[in-house]
Amino acid sequence: MPNNPTFLGSVQDVQGATISIALDKDTVSGLAFIEGHGYRIGQIGSFVRIPIGFMDLFGIVSQVGAGAVPEKLAEIEPFGYRWMKVQLIGEGQRKGEFKRGISQYPTIGDEVHLVTEHDLVRIYGRPDAPNFVSVGSLASAASIPALVNIDNLITRHSAIVGTTGAGKSTTVANLLLSLSDSEYYPSARIMILDIHGEYFAALRDRATVFRVHADEKRDERPLYIPYWAMTFDELMTVTFGVLGDTERGAVMEKVTELKLNAMRIQAREGVTEDNLTVDSPVPFSIHKLWFDLHRLVNATHLVAGGQSEQTEALLLDESKSPIQVGDPLKVIPPKYVPHSQASGEQKIYLSSSPFNLRRPLHGLASKLRDPRYDFLFRPGPWYPNVEGIPNEDLDILLEAWVGGSRAITILDLSGIPVSVLTHLIGVLLRIVFDALFWARNLSEGGRERPLFIVLEEAHTYLNQGNEEVAAQAARRIVKEGRKYGLGAMVVSQRPSEIDPTILSQCGTIFAMRLANSTDRAHVTGAVSDNLEGLFSMLPSLRVGEAIIVGESVHLPMRTLIEPPARDRRPDSCDPLVYDEKHPGGWNRQREVSDYKDVLEVWRRQNPKSKRIINK
Repeated sequence: MPNNPTFLGSVQDVQGATISIALDKDTVSGLAFIEGHGYRIGQIGSFVRIPIGFMDLFGIVSQVGAGAVPEKLAEIEPFGYRWMKVQLIGEGQRKGEFKRGISQYPTIGDEVHLVTEHDLVRIYGRPDAPNFVSVGSLASAASIPALVNIDNLITRHSAIVGTTGAGKSTTVANLLLSLSDSEYYPSARIMILDIHGEYFAALRDRATVFRVHADEKRDERPLYIPYWAMTFDELMTVTFGVLGDTERGAVMEKVTELKLNAMRIQAREGVTEDNLTVDSPVPFSIHKLWFDLHRLVNATHLVAGGQSEQTEALLLDESKSPIQVGDPLKVIPPKYVPHSQASGEQKIYLSSSPFNLRRPLHGLASKLRDPRYDFLFRPGPWYPNVEGIPNEDLDILLEAWVGGSRAITILDLSGIPVSVLTHLIGVLLRIVFDALFWARNLSEGGRERPLFIVLEEAHTYLNQGNEEVAAQAARRIVKEGRKYGLGAMVVSQRPSEIDPTILSQCGTIFAMRLANSTDRAHVTGAVSDNLEGLFSMLPSLRVGEAIIVGESVHLPMRTLIEPPARDRRPDSCDPLVYDEKHPGGWNRQREVSDYKDVLEVWRRQNPKSKRIINK
């Protein structure tokens, strides 16, 4: 069909979804103009249309030139500049809707046509469709918005990958601003695990921010993670560590006993003495746990084999009063008569406890005294008294995290000690998953009101072979979360370090600039379509440009992500070393240095200190 300006050539070879096309001798090379629009012929990543009866097949160009020549013709056509390889992606009736997948295949001689903007509009959908959000525009057609289906984006999981500086954070911010639009999605709820505290600047009026060192003037709320909401295994990791079977069993029995005693003082709906387990999210006092176990293994006694409070040999002063009886909440242990001081008729006996817990209890006491762990062991309204009764229950915490008045919740984890950060990320994910899993049929459950969880810097805790709590919780969400209304977005600069099981479960991938060949291979292997040719473009993508593939887009598309306004961008921009327009970085005049300010914010653990801002 040489008179048709969209005609490119004909199908000459079919191998499943991969077809080889011989360009017609009259097909122009370079730039073609159709209805006033310019189109590049044979561009990697461009689309072609193959009419078959009342159906159109659509494919994406993955290879052109000599490498695209079928092997049998390589000697006859050594230069091969008139051939293309195409990966079939989807199909649609001539005036119907486009659908992914192929129900029939082309055959030898079928015509191949250039895809015009009219076809692209038909493929990518209407910008006014309420279940689509725009993330930018097509790189090949700036007038066509790049639309993403939110149903598949959220419930089928997604990933945003790209090297440092490629534009991942601004892409996340732009996407979340669209998803949190109260006019279209008044019941949206999104949770961000923000390791570096980047997203407050971009989402401040859409989000509730929880931070360990909260600044009320910045409308931040304290982040508390009640230790008693953990499972026993999770709690052991941040308290006692690895124990022998005997010691572990003793601690388990004591925790269960404390929970049971607390329930007898204040009943908890949904749990009884008959179905209570050590993992039940029931309050108890960890300070009393430490105190009782400390007395059990460290006390000296006035009688042989003594283990009770009545037989303890407390150290007395001259008036026969105990020098220090101890205080569980202040983590002060009792003082006992040392066994070495036994003399005369008074005999002092060591504890008969068989448990080897002295060192683990000493380590736990250090953490209970450490103010860095107050968010965990003294969690504000969820801090139980010595009898195990807090002021608030977990329903208030869950409502604050996933049921607040704002669509987005930012859990700023920048103030959490690095030694327990990844473990507590897993605890947070597990708590949220369990709550929405069991409440899946309630109005605030996951099925009725899905939750979208953004996992920043995912490569630091979702690496292959990692069996820690964070990796286990993330695997559970990506494998099972779809059925219960939990969707995850994995954000990483090193996709090769992420567990392939997790990445392969991401139905949509935003692939930004990736120079590392290992990272590119990891991403290519995670997508279902045969798109090696398309992903070979990743090293040359511009900042803010992405190749979006997967279930939330009709066809893989090379997209220019629309950056948010400057006051809507995450606090992750590169600092300028040399600024030509305004003095800044290394070309500004030296100022009088006052490193007292540096020391102050270091000690405050708050880079947004009011005193510094006012300067």
